[in-house]
Amino acid sequence: MRAKNILISGAGVAGPALAYWLTRYGFAPTIVERASTLRAGGQAVDFRGAAHLFVLEQMDLLDEIRRNESRGGPVSFVNDRGEPLATMAEEMASGDVEILRGDLGRILFDATERSTEYIFGDSISRIDQVDDAVQVRFESGTSRVFDLVIGADGLHSPVRALAFGPESQFIRHCGYYVAIASIGEMASDTNSGTLHSVPGRTVGIVRAGNATRAIFYFASPPLSYDRHDTAQQKEIVAKRFAGVGWKAEQLLSLMRDSRDFYFDSISEIHVPTLSNGRVALIGDAGYGGTIGGMGTGVAIVAAYVLAGELAAARGDHTLAFARYESRVREYAEQCQRGARSVGSFMAPKTRLGIFLRNRMLRLAYLLPGKGMMERIAMQRASNITFGIYPHDLIAAAPPATTPAMQTAHRGESADAPRLRRRA
Repeated sequence: MRAKNILISGAGVAGPALAYWLTRYGFAPTIVERASTLRAGGQAVDFRGAAHLFVLEQMDLLDEIRRNESRGGPVSFVNDRGEPLATMAEEMASGDVEILRGDLGRILFDATERSTEYIFGDSISRIDQVDDAVQVRFESGTSRVFDLVIGADGLHSPVRALAFGPESQFIRHCGYYVAIASIGEMASDTNSGTLHSVPGRTVGIVRAGNATRAIFYFASPPLSYDRHDTAQQKEIVAKRFAGVGWKAEQLLSLMRDSRDFYFDSISEIHVPTLSNGRVALIGDAGYGGTIGGMGTGVAIVAAYVLAGELAAARGDHTLAFARYESRVREYAEQCQRGARSVGSFMAPKTRLGIFLRNRMLRLAYLLPGKGMMERIAMQRASNITFGIYPHDLIAAAPPATTPAMQTAHRGESADAPRLRRRA
């Protein structure tokens, strides 16, 4: 095997999922993560369609994910008096399986910690490619040599910046920002959400499982701020939502005290190629869409493909990276399109836009095309062609036991006409 030792930057979803498959194929992965520990909490993420579920079944993780499911309920848009104006049905946002990102991260970590070297509290500061290896220097000052480096480190990937170029070359701002803060003081007994919109801004409460979160969407051109300064980010949100009414001030107060806070632009990543020599990108680092781009499901599928192609090529990274890109790029780009419209849907910029959004939701399930948005998302999530990977090199994978999984394995799914194996 030509490439054996593989460094993965990022312990979110794509990194551990890739490590899972690499170890089963006989590679030796190391994961480096900037955070000092696994990140708990976070927003709910979902899996949908035959491709996502097929890979989770092959990883023997689907049942565990379902046991930890945090499926949300319907989300209502209300006026400033709390009176309902329209409702977004559960299936529009939750997919087939929904789980909190922190719970998913723990499951993936538990599945890989014994076979993968984890380095927490450090990150890559320099990458130097030589003929047959990659020399890596870490922020801690240590240096090591690896056969390959994989950037699984998110929308603002340090690996991408070091090996491909500055972020400004690849990021496409979609005109909105989103903030999510875990709160506990407004929990209820039902899984549901309540949102209030004014032009260009939407604030609300969403509860799923044991998690209650305050959510803020707002329209804005690109902002300049420190991505590691949470206090500064909270101040940006507070200023944007001052005077919005409804429960905005109460939610802002809870947001300020929240230790589990997320803030980012709604953006897409577009790179001309997913690899540069011995360095490759996976997940949001290569084809991210902040919200609405099915990034978690795409990451799981892409990890399966990248590891499989490396195994099929017996570590020949040049061949494997090319095949990985040919299988994943179009699929990922189709999925990330959802990020382009999520901001304008959640926080229309005009009162007319809010009225039309609410009216569309009220009529959506009365019209002949009801469920169309869900069907489009399902088709995008399943529209990938898998390769034939050398499963004889790994322990016997658990068989597909559900009709959906059996169909996906044969490539005859009605929801996924292209989901099939191909040499």
